[in-house]
Amino acid sequence: MVYRIYVEKKKPLAGAARALREDIRTFLGISALEDVRVLNRYDVEGIDRDVFDHAVNTVFSEPQVDDVYTELPAGESDTVFAVEYLPGQYDQRADSAAQCIQITSLGERPTVRTAKVYLLRGGLTAQQVAAIEKYVINPVDSRLATLELPETLTVDYGMPDSVETLAGFREMDENALQEFIANRGLAMDLGDILCCRDYFREEGRDPTITEIKVVDTYWSDHCRHTTFHTI
Repeated sequence: MVYRIYVEKKKPLAGAARALREDIRTFLGISALEDVRVLNRYDVEGIDRDVFDHAVNTVFSEPQVDDVYTELPAGESDTVFAVEYLPGQYDQRADSAAQCIQITSLGERPTVRTAKVYLLRGGLTAQQVAAIEKYVINPVDSRLATLELPETLTVDYGMPDSVETLAGFREMDENALQEFIANRGLAMDLGDILCCRDYFREEGRDPTITEIKVVDTYWSDHCRHTTFHTI
C-alpha cells in the first residue's frame, strides 16, 4: 500500500514560498499572481500504517515548524502542479527519509518518492502557468509529476533490446548540434558537444546515446570536480 503525506512550512516560516512569489512577479512580470504555497509530498510503500504514522512527525516533518496534510490543501480556484526528479536522478530527500524510517523502525528500508507541489493563487492564464512551470522546472533533472496517488512505487525498468547509435552525429554542424542538445535534454553546451563530435570523428564512428549521456553527466560542474578534471 502507498501512503501519502504533504508537508508545508508554517506561514511565518514559509520564506522560500514568499521568495518564489516575488521572483515570479518581478522576473516573469506576472502581477496577477497573488500567493504561492510550496509543499513537500512524500509517497511511501513497504511499511505498515503504524510505522508511517510514527514517521509523520519524526521523519517527514518537524511539528514546531511544519504543517502536515493528508489531503492537498488547495482551494477551488488554485492552480496546482507537482515536480519530481527524473527516473535515475538521485533524490536526497527521499533517500534520507527511507534511511531514517529504517533506523527508527528497525525494519526493512521502505520505498520513498518525493515531489514539490506548488499551489498558485490568482487569475492566471494557461500561458502564465506554463511560464511559471518552466521557471521552476530544470528539465535536465526534473519533470512534471502526476497529482494522482499511484497504486505502487515499484518501477519496472525493461532492458532495451539494443542501444541507440546516433547515426550522422559526426556530420552535424553547429546548428544541428544545438538542436540535438535541446531535443535530448542535455546539460552540456555547444563547446562540449563540438568536442565530442570531433573526438568521434577521430574514432571513425558515431557514438551511442549511452556514451553521450555518460559524458553529459560527468562533465557537469557538479560531477567533474569529484570525478576527473577536464579542460
